[in-house]
Amino acid sequence: MKTREEILELVEEEDVEFVRLQFTDMFGTLKNAAVTANQLKNVMENRYVFDGSCVYGDLREGEEDMYLCPDLNTFVILPWRPQQGKVARLLCDICRADGTPLLVSPREILKKILEKCTAAGYEFRVDPECEFFLFHTDENGIPTAVTHEQAGYMDISPLDLGENARRDMVLMLEEMGFEIESSHHETAPAQHEIDFKDAPPLETADNIMTFKTAVRSIAKRFGLHATFMPKPRPGAAGSGMHLNVSLFKDGRNVFSDPAGENGLSREAKWFMGGILAHAKGICAVSNPLVNSYKRLMSGFEAPRDIAWTAKHRNTLIRVPFFRGEQTRIELRFPDPSANPYLTLALIMAAGLDGISRRTEPGPETADRSAGQVNERGSAVDEAADRLPYTLREAIAYMEQDDLVKDVLGQEFVRLYTNAKKAEWNEYMSQVSEWELEKYLYRT
Repeated sequence: MKTREEILELVEEEDVEFVRLQFTDMFGTLKNAAVTANQLKNVMENRYVFDGSCVYGDLREGEEDMYLCPDLNTFVILPWRPQQGKVARLLCDICRADGTPLLVSPREILKKILEKCTAAGYEFRVDPECEFFLFHTDENGIPTAVTHEQAGYMDISPLDLGENARRDMVLMLEEMGFEIESSHHETAPAQHEIDFKDAPPLETADNIMTFKTAVRSIAKRFGLHATFMPKPRPGAAGSGMHLNVSLFKDGRNVFSDPAGENGLSREAKWFMGGILAHAKGICAVSNPLVNSYKRLMSGFEAPRDIAWTAKHRNTLIRVPFFRGEQTRIELRFPDPSANPYLTLALIMAAGLDGISRRTEPGPETADRSAGQVNERGSAVDEAADRLPYTLREAIAYMEQDDLVKDVLGQEFVRLYTNAKKAEWNEYMSQVSEWELEKYLYRT
């Protein structure tokens, strides 16, 4: 736990001139205000007042003044900024004028679920796998979806044209305290993955937000744009944010049982059952964009079936081969556009609900050929339940899921779904290049 005195001393020793006070809005967009170092003492006493309407994204609900309340443990100097007159950052919680937490704040929603987990004696750890694309910018610095490389999974230079940028990203992240486990080129041209070590859920969500900022900033140095858009190019793999979740109680991995089927405990099965039962309701958060659902139907090892397996990567849940204290469950449906605070809150709540209700996940699904697909682009198994096909479907499932509404709150769900319905309606009013090419000369 960092103290105010330690941070103020570090600011002076390291010649920090600016501190960014960062928070996320309802939709996972990182916001910030910068203060000079001589204002930091007041900030750490929760005296920074701002217009809280920006928490609601483009909705601009109300004009209420709120406070940014920094989490001192998140103080870090940004290594890609100038080394004279350095810039640091603090992640912040959001409080109303009376000092109470803002209930629609994503970080607060996750913290409330963590309190329930702690009260039940559970401790979660989450290991994220964040995928992204590195594209060229045009002569004006505007991002494009253009790449000149043809590299594939785990290719190296000279095929991997983003290798130097990815290496610098890893070095910068390590300088910020990340423990990087691996980095490599992914399946699609210009697609990359950097994996960092597991951590408690709040730290993991904070790390994901920091990771995105760092990756974008370093990419810009190389004249590239880093995008976490789930499916930026047709005919190629999309980007996921796979979450490897493990659960402990009294220092023991709850998911492990050497005598159980596949080395899994009953609690592991029930946890998976809870996730599968609420997957449709979670999707509007874990896969929040119109574009998200173009990844989920692509057939590039993207999950469509609400099922689990230890054998392949085409289902919503995969159980990696690690056992004993390393037993974990990999959730393959979230994508990197998701708000990590809300996604983790819903996953934990759904899993624990499954344990409390002893929800069975059903039998392990069989392996399937990636070439056998139906009209929706999903592996052929007509008996399997499916994730929503569109964002509009996901919104409807979210509105019907009582657990999701309980975790996020009725007001949050109302605001969130209204915004997403407007996004869907805007999308449906557009005429795409595909439609013009397909129909303009034929009709």
